[in-house]
Amino acid sequence: MLKKILVKFKKHSFVQKLYLIVFKLVSLIPKNKKLIMFESFLGKQYSCNPRAIYEYLLKENVDYQMYWSIDPRYIHNFQEQNIKYIKRFSIKWLFLMAHAGYWVTNSRMPLWIPKPRNTVYLQTWHGTPLKRLAADMEEVHMAGTTTEKYKKDFHKESANWDFLISPNEYSTNIFKRAFNFHNTVIESGYPRNDYLYTNNNPEKTMKLKEKIGIPFDKKVLLYAPTWRDDQFNQNGHYEFNLELDIELLREQLGDQYVILLRTHYLIAANLDLSIYNGFAYNVSQYNDIRDLYLISDLLITDYSSVFFDFANLKRPMIFYVYDIENYRDHLRGFYFDFEKKAPGPLVKTSEEVIETIKDMEREDFEMPSSFAEFYSRFCYLEKGISTKRVVHQVFQYKEK
Repeated sequence: MLKKILVKFKKHSFVQKLYLIVFKLVSLIPKNKKLIMFESFLGKQYSCNPRAIYEYLLKENVDYQMYWSIDPRYIHNFQEQNIKYIKRFSIKWLFLMAHAGYWVTNSRMPLWIPKPRNTVYLQTWHGTPLKRLAADMEEVHMAGTTTEKYKKDFHKESANWDFLISPNEYSTNIFKRAFNFHNTVIESGYPRNDYLYTNNNPEKTMKLKEKIGIPFDKKVLLYAPTWRDDQFNQNGHYEFNLELDIELLREQLGDQYVILLRTHYLIAANLDLSIYNGFAYNVSQYNDIRDLYLISDLLITDYSSVFFDFANLKRPMIFYVYDIENYRDHLRGFYFDFEKKAPGPLVKTSEEVIETIKDMEREDFEMPSSFAEFYSRFCYLEKGISTKRVVHQVFQYKEK
């Protein structure tokens, strides 16, 4: 009860205005050019591109002070990593954010927190776009906003970015237009995908399976769907209706496979998979999806950008798109002909998912012809050195 009152108090407009005044005053103090503040998915995870950049700088033993901005509700994701962190929106956080020489994040900052003058804001973003973004969206169906307000707020935030990371030329063209971005784009490949090149080996896979509790003798399916803009409850929290028939998958595939379910970070609902114990695992709260990619033999997804990353492993993918007409024509729309260019088969029922998995078990199975074209268009920059490219452009230090 007390926690709810505190959350409500912090969200009050008066408190936000007070934060703003204090923030602006602290911002007048000369910047600490050696202080970097990191954040991933609104402080919920130690993951993604910010993690890759942080760990690269840590390995290089550079002379920087580095802190993670965290949502206190997800503190467990940071305590086990032995890293320095600050609770988001705390007084200490306010002072450090206002004083920092660099901000590094993969999602937008609240608009009521202004970017201080002379702070370098590195926006890493978090995916290659299939679905339309920001200014390119004809209608916005998200909780608590309108189409006009969403676009206006997005462009107000993107104007603060000094650098924006892009995974490929295709994304660069879209980001510049959709984000109304006019500063420096670093077309480097995604730093987070370096891990898929440097750790893709049987020894690492076995260690990860042991850590997560996955049987060594079973193949792994990863089901990672995206969120639906129009699926939210009265509190504005996003939900997800599980349309994949887990019981049918267990009946048909349980002897050979286990399945990991990974929902989008915006989805509030918790999946209860206890009745599928030993076959289905809810890994939505697992800190970094990169480990899940490595241990998975096959990806099942829909319109999530995860398939652009998973493609780096050159493993099979299935697209479970039971609502493609609504998603394509009403909710978002796509940047390219997904039905023709997807690097794997599109299916609409759980039965088709199962049959496709069985087809992929054949000895003569080959990746679809669309995969080679897809890989050369979207993954050509990612060879394990994307983080280095970004760090050397943004941060000023001498290589040891």
